Amino acid sequence: MSTAATLNLPQLKCRELPAFDADQLEAVRAAFAAAEGCELRQAWRSEPEPEFAPATVRVGWRGDSLLVFAELADADIFSRATGYNQRMWELGDVLELFLQPANSPGYVEFHITPNNYRLQLRFPDTATLRRAQAEKRFEHLLLPDGVFNSRTWVQPENKTWLVLATVPVRVVDVVDRAEAGMKWKFSFSRYDYTRGRPAPIHSSTSPHASPDFHRREDWGTLNFI
Repeated sequence: MSTAATLNLPQLKCRELPAFDADQLEAVRAAFAAAEGCELRQAWRSEPEPEFAPATVRVGWRGDSLLVFAELADADIFSRATGYNQRMWELGDVLELFLQPANSPGYVEFHITPNNYRLQLRFPDTATLRRAQAEKRFEHLLLPDGVFNSRTWVQPENKTWLVLATVPVRVVDVVDRAEAGMKWKFSFSRYDYTRGRPAPIHSSTSPHASPDFHRREDWGTLNFI
């Protein structure tokens, strides 16, 4: 079994992107063509599960926002989510974004479903997270919908869905705009459900020793340049 100690933590250069039409997939792809990205994996396993499907996440920034673009292979694309701030990880396919300013005890966790519903959480520290997990209560940690924006494209004919997330810097950090030299910790993870299969397949950009996506010591670093 792999461990985080034996693997390099991801390092991504987060570059300024050109202006683009966020509603046009080809324009989004063109804008992110030279952006750095990383693959989601199952580092806690010696080999991926047989039905593991790959995904790639790329990053950039523009003005006051971090931009995240993900392409996810998926044999059965679905979510039972019907509104915002539901327990998305229990309802079907979901992409998760974890973002933390350098040297901050707090961080945000954002979920996006294929039908473009969002879950938005802020954890002030690890102790609060662990209490919420033990009590199975997260309502007091919810952020209102709209603190970040997303756009999704679902392509069942290609067995793929795609996500563009726009995260205002001020939602994560104490500054209002991206600045060269900023560093954030990050992790992108995924629940890949298939109807008829009892459990989802988990994957992450972080080299976790087990699929505990909140282990921040395993997260990578975003370097804004």
